[in-house]
Amino acid sequence: MTERWLDQDAGPIVRPYTLTRGRTRTAGAPFDLIALVGTVRTPPHDLPPEHLAIMNACRMPVSVAELASETGMPVGVLRVLLGDLRESGMITVRIPAVVALPQESVLRDVLAGLKAL
Repeated sequence: MTERWLDQDAGPIVRPYTLTRGRTRTAGAPFDLIALVGTVRTPPHDLPPEHLAIMNACRMPVSVAELASETGMPVGVLRVLLGDLRESGMITVRIPAVVALPQESVLRDVLAGLKAL
């Protein structure tokens, strides 16, 4: 007889590695926590429930960090599943622009100009 692991409040316990089939890395480029994820098309009904949950949560673009919070998935698991969805063309990923800071010499010149006022 097989014993089933249960959590009284949460129900059956599913280990994260079972959701990713043992994978720990995404296919392709890694996902930054601030990257915005959005759906491209309506998900097919034969997707695993975890993939469907992700697709439903990012109908409007949402960051990877927010997506982890909304789905309740660990970030590592979410990144692997997002990689699956990206490979199949079901989501888009947009990385926010990096804001470049001015050079130190420019900041010194501005400070000197302000002091001169």
